[in-house]
Formats: sequence, C-alpha cells, structure tokens
Amino acid sequence: MSRDARWDALLELVGKHGRVEVEDAATTLDVSAATIRRDLDQLAEQQLLTRTRGGAVAHGVSYELALRYKTGRNAPEKQAIGRAVSELVAVGEVVGLTGGTTITEVARSLAVRPDLVGDTGPGGQPTLTVVTNALNIANELVIRPQIKIVVTGGVARPQSYELTGPLASGVLGEITLDVAVLGVNAIDTERGAYVHHEGEASINRLLAQQAQRVVVAADSSKIGKRAFARVCDLSQVDFLVTDTGITGDAKARFTEAGVTVIAV
Repeated sequence: MSRDARWDALLELVGKHGRVEVEDAATTLDVSAATIRRDLDQLAEQQLLTRTRGGAVAHGVSYELALRYKTGRNAPEKQAIGRAVSELVAVGEVVGLTGGTTITEVARSLAVRPDLVGDTGPGGQPTLTVVTNALNIANELVIRPQIKIVVTGGVARPQSYELTGPLASGVLGEITLDVAVLGVNAIDTERGAYVHHEGEASINRLLAQQAQRVVVAADSSKIGKRAFARVCDLSQVDFLVTDTGITGDAKARFTEAGVTVIAV
C-alpha cells in the first residue's frame, strides 16, 4: 500500500471514529506499527490530526478531511454521478457549481461532453458558462476554450478550496443561473440539504436562490446523515442525483417530496 493510500485510510478512520490506535491501524492496513507511527507523526505535522500516546485523535472540535484526502472515497460512484448530472445541462446554459469531490466530477464530465467540446460555439461564443466558488474547479476548466469561467471572490477554505464570505455573496447576488449543482455533506427528507461549514452553506444557498432549477449531487453515503449548516429544504431541490446505494424507501420519500431522483 502506498503512503498516500495509507494516509487516506488513516484519515478516514479518524474521521469516522474520532481516533485511531497504532496497533489497530497496523492490523487493518496490514503494515508495521512503526510505519503507522511514522504516518501519524507526518499527518500531525500537517495539523490534520493530533498525536496521542498510542495513536491519534481528530484535530479540533469539528473534523473535516481536506479535499485532497477525500478524492478516492466512493470514486466510481462520484464519477457516474458526475456524468449523469452533466446530462441535465443544456448547451448555452449558465451553470453554478459549488466545491467538493462529487462536483469536481461534474465539472470534468462537462469538460469532455461531446456536444460541448470545441473551441467555441456559433459566433465565437462559449458553449457553456460555469460560475463557481471552487478554485480547483476553475483551475480545471479555465483551459477549456468552450467554457466561460466566472469565479466569485471571497476567502479560500483549505479544506474544500471554496471561496466564501461577503465578496463571494456580492458576485452571486448580481447574476442569474439556469441551473445550480450543489455538493452537500448530508441530505434527507426532514432536514433538507446540509454542509459542514456555515460559510459554504451561505454561498450554496445563494446559488440555489439564483437558479431556475437546482440539482443536488450526492453519493448515497450522504443520504439520511446530519451536518452542521443548513443549505436549503427540499422544496428548492428539483433533482437528486445519487448512486444505486439509495434505498427504495429513501427514494420514495424524496419523490413524494417533489424531488426527481436519478440513481446511477
């Protein structure tokens, strides 16, 4: 197992349980205890966790993995979701994209969609306009001449690469969107859509308000879960694009709430 794979697995364990023990992690990952100790020391140096005698605990009260350590989680499902969401976007539309690993896959699918690929559309105009507060998504799409990129201002969060705050809100308050694609940390029929950070929730909420239709892209591990900050209730959501891990009961409840569920 590579170092990056071990780090991802260790952070996953800490994120799930709040702590990890050296001996347990060594057994789980089938490596030596010395290797685990070294990995934990290096992760602690990056302030991604806090070392303890015999292991490590989550760093801080609210624990959230940095985006670069979440890219491998549920990757096939997120890629399939990204392709399905991209098909809900029409040529020439203005699309709002939040940050997160699933929305990054949406952006990548839009970038290679056959009817969008090319230098420009008729009259030299872009075939799609993408508005985003995610620096990594803007970085990936800016090299695509067929896509016009609009990036909000704001303060960057290292965990998600998202820009938040009054500067981001100011830009989004002046534009309209055909569709907003939201990445969330939790969604269910009672509480609606939520994320971990209140600043991101505020920007996501504004994107939804400025859009004619709203798509939530979330793998099934997010369904029925809780998170800290509310984005919107289900009355604002038109589509939920998820994977086939969604239960029949959950799908029926979302449908009853007026949300079109697409499971891929």
